[in-house]
Parts: sequence; C-alpha cells; structure tokens
Amino acid sequence: MTSAHWLYLIIVVIVVIVMMKKRSVILITTLGIFLIGLVYTRSLIGGVQTVFRAFLIAGKDLFDIMLIIALMVGMLKAMEKMGADYLMMSPFKRILRKPTISFFVLGLIMYVSALFFWPTPATALIGTILIPIAIKSGLPAMAAAMSVNILGHGMALSGDIVIQGAPAITSGAAGIDISEMVRMGGILSLVTGGIAMLIAYFMVRKDISLDNNIMIQKKTNEELGDYSSGASFIAKAVPIVFLGGIISMILLGIKGEGSTAFLGGIAVLFLILISVIQSGNKALEELGDFFKQGFLYAMKIFSTIIPIAGFFFLGSPESAKLILDQNAPGFLFDLGQALSQVIPLSKVSVAFGLLIIGMITGLDGSGFSSLPLIGALAKALGSSMGVNIAALAAIGQMGTIWVGGGTMTAWAFGLVATAGVAGVSPMELARKNFIPVIIGLIVATVVGIYMM
Repeated sequence: MTSAHWLYLIIVVIVVIVMMKKRSVILITTLGIFLIGLVYTRSLIGGVQTVFRAFLIAGKDLFDIMLIIALMVGMLKAMEKMGADYLMMSPFKRILRKPTISFFVLGLIMYVSALFFWPTPATALIGTILIPIAIKSGLPAMAAAMSVNILGHGMALSGDIVIQGAPAITSGAAGIDISEMVRMGGILSLVTGGIAMLIAYFMVRKDISLDNNIMIQKKTNEELGDYSSGASFIAKAVPIVFLGGIISMILLGIKGEGSTAFLGGIAVLFLILISVIQSGNKALEELGDFFKQGFLYAMKIFSTIIPIAGFFFLGSPESAKLILDQNAPGFLFDLGQALSQVIPLSKVSVAFGLLIIGMITGLDGSGFSSLPLIGALAKALGSSMGVNIAALAAIGQMGTIWVGGGTMTAWAFGLVATAGVAGVSPMELARKNFIPVIIGLIVATVVGIYMM
C-alpha cells in the first residue's frame, strides 16, 4: 500500500459522502485524478496528463454504449417524424395500460432478453421500444428505468445463467465446477432481484399519476388516424426485424460486443431506409440531421459521466496501466485485497466481508474486472473454513456485479445505458436504486450464509 493508495481511498470516501448528499462529484473526481497522477508520477506535468488520459480511456470504453444509444435514438427520431413510432407502440398499449403492470412486465421482458443476449444490447432494444409505452401508461420515467436496470443489469447479469460469462470467470478463479457456480449465483441473483424489485415498486408507487393513466387509456381507444403506407410498413418492419435479430443472436451465439454491433447496424440500415421513404431526394440531408439528434442526445447523457468514470477506471489494474504506466497498480483492486486480510474468520464476517470487497472493487464501473479477485478470495477463505466455496463466491459476485455491472454506480455501463434510453439522470437513478439493492444484497447474503 502506497501513499497513492491511501489518497485514492480518501477520495473514494469523499465521493460516496457527496453522492449521498445528492451533490455532483465531477469536480471531486477530476481533482482526484489530478492528485493521484501527481502523487504517482511525482510530476506536475504527469498529473495534468493523467487527467486527459483518464478521460480518454473512459471515453473509449464508454463509446460503444454512447454509439448504440445515439443510433437507436436517431432511428426513433426518424420514426417519430413519420408517425411510425406511434403505430409500432399501439399494440403494446393493450398490455402496458396500467403503470403497475408496466413496471413489472417491463422488468420481466428485460430480464429474459438480457439472459439471452446480454443486458446492454437488451437495454438499447427493449428500452427504446417499451419504455416510452410504459411512460405513456402513467409510469414515471425513473420508475421505468429502475425496473429495467434492476432486473437487467442487476438480476440477469449477476446470475448470468444462460451465457455464463460471470460464473465462468468466478468459478475458474475459485477452482470449482461452473455448474455449481451457476446454481448458487442464480439463486442469489433471484433473491436480490426479487427483494429489490418489490422495494423499488413501493418506493415509486406514490409517484404514479392515476389521472394520467386514465387519460392515456382513453387516448388508446381513439382511432390511430391516417398514416402513410411507408409509416405503416416501418412500424411493422422494425419490431419484426429486431425480433429476428434476437432469434439470430440466440441461435448463432452472438453476444456481448457482437450483439451490440449487430443491433447498431440494424438501426443504421433502418435510419437510411426511413430517410429515403420519408424524404426521397432530400434523404442525404435528413439522414445527417437524424444522426446529429442521436449523438447530441447521447453526448448530453455521457458528458457528465466520463470525468467520474475516469477516476474509478484508475481502480482497475488494466485501465490504470493505460492511464499511468505499465507498472501502475489497480488501486481499488489492491484496497480490496488489503481489506480481505483483516477480516476475522466466521461464516457471517467472511460472507459480508466478501460482499463488501465485491462492492468496493465494483466501484470501477465494470463489474467483471474484479471477479478473478472474488473467486480467488472465496477459494482461500472457504478452503480454510471448510465451507461451500461456490456459495461464498456467489455472494462476492453479487456485490461486484450489482454495484459495477451495474445498478449503484452512475458511471457503470449498464446504469448509464438505462438512464440514456429512459431520459433520466444516471446519478439520480443510482441514488434511487441504492436502498432496494442494498436490502436485496443483505437478504441474499443471509441466504448465502445458510447455503455455505
């Protein structure tokens, strides 16, 4: 542990306190990056350069999410201009007509979709199509974002029972069979998600406007009006093609970055097609306008996230080496290891200790980078105590993915993507998720202790 480690820890504590007070942390994280760079490089120039490099690395890592959101929003803006978005959403209104039903159905659809082709692409697809419908049913945008985020980047990703990316990493480091890891992780993810979802609903229930819901139901029964044949065609083609894309990704095993790229490419092709149908020989100019609207929307969301993400990327060994130098440590990673060495050995202390370590290391906004640490610690601690290593590792996996995957950090890929498609503040979404997710994680840890 160096002076830079202790400085990083102090800044993290300050950031958490300021976030709890509902204040912006951009100034703190930016100064934090500079101070870490200054202390580590022992150079004023090095500290200044660290700020830019941290922003650059964060921007590069977040750009794929920015791009998919920009393309999806651009496509929806094009559909909106010709009225195809309203035509496409109309059939779903028969299901999502009441805010309570919308809250749970929206989350359930997101959960199933995220299991098969990863949460971020699922958010871009499901969120951009269904969240507006849920909002029109009377569900507040923040409530819709919480539903999608908790069951997608929380419950689905933390268990990862279909694609099994997270269990594979954790079980490999823990030296256990992946099937056992999937079983334990699946159980604890359902416990955490179920508890968090119920608490989240009771938190947002008072914000649902019954008068607005009645108004929307009356509007649903009105005639759709006259729309062009082109709008009718696009309204049918978009869900059919995207559904076909989902099935193709499942059958062909396309996942992760590949599925994001696939969906983004489909959105671009639809953008071109809609522009041609809508504007004819003016399509060249129209297409540029739609791209601009999409990118402006995405940049508005991400402009405040990059300075925060840059600071927490210093906590990851891989990112820190790119920002500082090849000998740079992962500050959060090292702090997690140091904490593990002072935890007394009992089922309760070890379980909650590993949960806390997972949550701390998950603050880098990745969720996956600290899984090898979690698996290794579970093996070391579990073997010495003679407890179920898979159950212990699953507890740590819940902590790191629910925080970093994520539902509780405003710079996490998943939370930013959800906030982007819902049009809400990532910081506010993280705050709203805090109490439901914390309670869910505590209950899941207790269940995990009994399974140990």
